[in-house]
Amino acid sequence: MEATFKLDRRAFLQAALAATAAAGVGVACSTNESPWRFFSIDEARTLAAISDQIIPPDQDPGASWAGVVNYIDRQLCGPYENLQSIYRRGLAGVDQGSRTLFGRLFADLDSNEQIDLLHRLEDGKAPGTIWKQISSVEFFGYLLDHTMQGFYGDPRHGGNREGVSWKMLSLAYPPVRGRLSKGATLAGSHTNGKGTALAVR
Repeated sequence: MEATFKLDRRAFLQAALAATAAAGVGVACSTNESPWRFFSIDEARTLAAISDQIIPPDQDPGASWAGVVNYIDRQLCGPYENLQSIYRRGLAGVDQGSRTLFGRLFADLDSNEQIDLLHRLEDGKAPGTIWKQISSVEFFGYLLDHTMQGFYGDPRHGGNREGVSWKMLSLAYPPVRGRLSKGATLAGSHTNGKGTALAVR
């Protein structure tokens, strides 16, 4: 039986609460009534759907299961604080474009509809007034980069839950910054279509 790693709405909210509890109290950087530090519940759900199109679940977990939303949420209250406005408007723009094209929120679209809208975003052709204020191409670039960081990076930063991407790549050890641990070698190059290599920094 093939494993599935999609999160439904209830499971997604439970994951959000667990992530917040694990981080401790007093970490929020916005005043919204949400289990997330920065995102509203709807924003986080939209971001989860986007990230699962960038790194989709198959026999291995996808981006949302791996905690990419938690990673980005944490970074927006820290080193990426200057991107808060871009994420706030950008996610609103995604849902605005989704309603314009398909009459539903992005997270409620089928996969082909989501991919269509993301291509429009990437090409600078997404509908909506918000994209007259910020660049959809630039926002898509942030989404892509930060999803990759959250999926392949060190779990201590809030993503890569249970080291899932390292296991997928058959890394027999956690990456060590700046060096390989003594006697460690890369065990194979299995990527499942989600990357060709993982740089050790």
